[in-house]
Amino acid sequence: MENETKVFNYVVEGLSYTVTVYEQDGAFFADIHVNEGQMDVNAVYYADDDMTGTSESLSGPLNMNGGGTTFEGEKIQWDTADQISEPGLGPEGEDKESFLTEGDTLTLELSIDSLDDIDYFGIRATSTSTEEGSIKAVSGDPEEPEDPEDPEDPIYDKVFFVYDFNESGAPIAGFNILAEEPEDNVHNIPSLPEGTEPTFANFLAYFEEIGGDVAETESVIFYELDENDVPQEEFRIEAPADGFLDSEELMEAYDLALEEYEAGATDPEADAADLIAALSLETDVDASTYEDDPADDTVDTFEAA
Repeated sequence: MENETKVFNYVVEGLSYTVTVYEQDGAFFADIHVNEGQMDVNAVYYADDDMTGTSESLSGPLNMNGGGTTFEGEKIQWDTADQISEPGLGPEGEDKESFLTEGDTLTLELSIDSLDDIDYFGIRATSTSTEEGSIKAVSGDPEEPEDPEDPEDPIYDKVFFVYDFNESGAPIAGFNILAEEPEDNVHNIPSLPEGTEPTFANFLAYFEEIGGDVAETESVIFYELDENDVPQEEFRIEAPADGFLDSEELMEAYDLALEEYEAGATDPEADAADLIAALSLETDVDASTYEDDPADDTVDTFEAA
């Protein structure tokens, strides 16, 4: 199965199932998986969110009249209706291919051209484990799962690209960049352009855009705001002895540091040359001593031109 999917869920007393719609080798399929209970799938219906035109329907016991024509009070115009089987288990009994019990999956090919063509999924089923013994089920608001191989990037409230520290370990030069410009930015502290997601990749790109030099960077410190809007250090990365060659090497150092931070690494003595960047979970000084006033004698924070 490819990563792009839409997932529809349906849960009532006695029956729960999931429909996963996906593309594979240029065709589109639906996996109907029963999580709890049982049902004999007789027909499936599907549609996009355009409610104009005539709604498709199957005749007799395979129709979706009544409860199968709306979702959360909104009328549905079904684009496609496919018969899967005749109602009744017949001589095959529970061996019938369309009869699903807990843990079973039925795979169907769908006549759509894109996942955008399906926003609602309906199932007409009999021999169900519900009180009525049949369903005209409609599922909407499909989930679009995140690709586990492409997780969401962490975001930060502030990133400090440090050029130099004083003897007590406080940054005294560099680019202090905020995720959002504060209302009272009297010191013109640089902040990401409005609407920019505050990921490290975007902080780094903006740092270079406003004149920052990766080669001069001794350390990068990452902050989040506490409940009082005071920056608190999350972690930092240190440049190797020869400095960072370029932004690509700095990103590699960040990825490694983030991986160790999220894994709970606690060894700030790790060899920076071997690791590219050493991870430190200790903050030597209170961030408030160099956050608020870039004009303070102890901090030389470069501003955007």
